[in-house]
Amino acid sequence: MDEIETLLQAAGTGQPGERDALFAGAYDELCKLARARLRGGGRGTCLDTVDLVHESYFRMSRCGPLSRVDRAAFFAYASRVMRSVIVDTVRKRQADRRGGGWIRQTLDTPLLEGLPAEADEVLEVDGALESLAAVEPRLAQIVEMRYFGGHSEDEIADALGISTRTVRRDWEKARLMLGAMLAT
Repeated sequence: MDEIETLLQAAGTGQPGERDALFAGAYDELCKLARARLRGGGRGTCLDTVDLVHESYFRMSRCGPLSRVDRAAFFAYASRVMRSVIVDTVRKRQADRRGGGWIRQTLDTPLLEGLPAEADEVLEVDGALESLAAVEPRLAQIVEMRYFGGHSEDEIADALGISTRTVRRDWEKARLMLGAMLAT
């Protein structure tokens, strides 16, 4: 059993400080995950790796004690939290660029530019992924872990308890379904 597995078991007890020790021990791997997230689906968010890891830690620490999870499930959960941080950041930037809480008035000249294409892409993929999750939850998990989390097929197979071949088939099916959703 490696260090992170030991820290996960300790964090599952709910003892004070155990969660902090878990995040300190997993920090390097969380940074790798955050880099993959920002490279794969978080462009244009104005977040850097450290900001994403720290905001994710903050959100995860507010959720109460961790249930007993293994290493793969923990990093899959961290990947979902990072996705939500990225999507929320893009939505906030979009609202700020469009005036936030300001009262809108029509002018003859456009003062605000639209979002960069990559920020729109994050929101479109998130919406399509939510639609996919309603129909095929496992496909959505695979897309989330691969596209946003940067996990390999073997890591996804281990986390979901399925074969690598099934991951490949589901990845292709999910790509086709998402492509159709995003094309409309």
